Amino acid sequence: MTAVSDADDPLARERAHLAASRSALRAMRADVEALDLRDVTANWVNSEVLQHQIDDRIKALADLAHTPLFFGRLDYLHAVGAEEAEGAEIKKGSEATSLEGRRRETGGQFYIGRRHVHDADGDPMVIDWRAPVSQPFYRASKTAPMDVALRRRFGYTGGELTAYEDEHLSDPAEAARTSKLLQQEIERPRVGPMRDIVATIQPEQDEIVRSGLGGTVCVQGGPGTGKTAVGLHRVAYLLYAHRERLARTGTLVIGPNKSFLHYIEQVLPALGELEVKQATVDDLVAHVEVRGTDAAETAVVKGDARMAEVLARAVRSHVTLPTEALMVVRGSRRWRIPSYELEEIVQELLDRDIRYGAARDALPQRIAHAVLVRMEQAGEAPDDRVQDAVARNAAVKAAVKSIWPPVDPAKLVLRLLSDADFLAAHAEGILTEEEQKAVLWTKPARSVKSAKWSAADAVLIDEAGDLVARTHSLGHVVLDEAQDLSPMQYRAVGRRCTTGSATVLGDLAQGTTPWATRSWAEALGHLGKTDAVVEELTAGFRVPREVIAYASRLLPDIAPGLAEVESVRESPGSLSVRRVSDLDAEVVAACGEALAHEGSIGLIAADARVPALGAALASAGLRCLSPGEETTPDTRLTLVPASLAKGLEYDYVVLDEPSAVVSGEPDLRTGLRRLYVALTRAVSGLTVIHRADLPGQLG
Repeated sequence: MTAVSDADDPLARERAHLAASRSALRAMRADVEALDLRDVTANWVNSEVLQHQIDDRIKALADLAHTPLFFGRLDYLHAVGAEEAEGAEIKKGSEATSLEGRRRETGGQFYIGRRHVHDADGDPMVIDWRAPVSQPFYRASKTAPMDVALRRRFGYTGGELTAYEDEHLSDPAEAARTSKLLQQEIERPRVGPMRDIVATIQPEQDEIVRSGLGGTVCVQGGPGTGKTAVGLHRVAYLLYAHRERLARTGTLVIGPNKSFLHYIEQVLPALGELEVKQATVDDLVAHVEVRGTDAAETAVVKGDARMAEVLARAVRSHVTLPTEALMVVRGSRRWRIPSYELEEIVQELLDRDIRYGAARDALPQRIAHAVLVRMEQAGEAPDDRVQDAVARNAAVKAAVKSIWPPVDPAKLVLRLLSDADFLAAHAEGILTEEEQKAVLWTKPARSVKSAKWSAADAVLIDEAGDLVARTHSLGHVVLDEAQDLSPMQYRAVGRRCTTGSATVLGDLAQGTTPWATRSWAEALGHLGKTDAVVEELTAGFRVPREVIAYASRLLPDIAPGLAEVESVRESPGSLSVRRVSDLDAEVVAACGEALAHEGSIGLIAADARVPALGAALASAGLRCLSPGEETTPDTRLTLVPASLAKGLEYDYVVLDEPSAVVSGEPDLRTGLRRLYVALTRAVSGLTVIHRADLPGQLG
């Protein structure tokens, strides 16, 4: 690493470029703020839309004081070719800036940062990390330099550029070495929400990030491999490469709970992407108020993919084949459609297997067409207006209501769960009698509003709703912590990207629900993305080697055959396992020790232990937060129920009574998986405090 001093001219020049880039960014923002819309648009609606776009652009151009404007530099051996320069052209709103001018000036020197910045002449001063010309910053090596002569990384302290580090990739005399600045950035303590990783993306991660929009990618990654960050950065990349298309179709990030979404919510805005929505699966299917809970065995059956066929049968059962002829009176003429012809029309619609609501909308038009055929045979010349009028005829409407009545998805599910005979009729040959008894309510509800719906019931209503009317599909969906979804939940997510693609992120070893995913092939089948590419990340960058090795002792029992994460971080002394007699007191003492270090602290415990530990911390004068609450330099300790720990990270973790974490789950395997999650939340140090015996797998 190059030393920092006033006499260091290269560092001084880099600081000058940073200052000039910040000034250019302020000028870009001022240009947007100065736009006058008064004579631009023809009406107030267009004006409002344009003003909203401009406001978003102004937000995206904010200069965040503690976020470095650029983190690297590439010096190419040769000027960038015309084809690559065109590929790196940036089009954002009305802005279009080419690299050609800068390329002529520098001969191929580019600063890589979180966003594009150009000077008054339109020449780029900072290149967006997503541009093709930036790719070698992540992938170039001594063996494959990609025409890069020098890769320079920058070190920052509090937003100030304080160091730089050079790699001469084209110099055979210089040996390959580990970047100290890169290692420091990876290991930097975390306080507050998750940060972006644009400065530290690794080659195998970059390959996934830059994969195309057309295909679905499934990322299997153990703790600390960066799978969540990879998924979020892939969204940012896709929005850069396919902005217009995704602006029309939309993007969505789906997380396991609100705490997790709060933890990751600042990553995309920090990269200038403000329009990506975030939700949980429960948010997607919030058609009714969830006030009830299911026993594990009940939730497993309701989440089984076989329930989709039960619902499909129940929906189609509302169709009644006609037994009487239809008489349509128009003016002085009467037109008769015999029952057998009506039956043929209805049967044809059933055979087409289109959605219930679409078929119901088509039925009056089919009947009207049959009437028009008779009119033409009688010498009349009806047109489309006549057909539409016949379709609205009272007799036709009455026939449609009788044959193909409307279906309310919530009322349908209510009847299935309340009426044993109705359920048996449509679950025959699909669900066993025991399974049918498991899903039936012991106290049937009288109405949709009074019912105590569970989360699994809401998913069933969503499925029924899609059978009636097509669910809106988005351009791209990111599904994180996917291993915990039931087959029916996968179907609910899949409906949101039937015409788009998805990024599926998860770790089979961290599946902690009774219906947890057994294989990605099975999960992707339920999602409707059987052609997805499955990638595995096995290099760990956050969890210390000693900690991940300790947690990995559980893998043979919780995920046989799954590759163990190989951590690149060596941190001797990062793991401490203590057996104590006074559990609460020792846990509080361990939290006090952790607070002596810089960074965030998480006290993870079995859900049932959280109230007692909260009281113990309060008695000791240690203020703690709940998951999702913002940490501050003065309040860095979070008390985390084990059920909410998934996806979260803390610099130091104190784990309370592992045996209680295991016993708090319905079965041993699920309990061990929950423990695996809790053990792998630490990125600097883990202290395990226990009074009872540890699970045998931990030795």
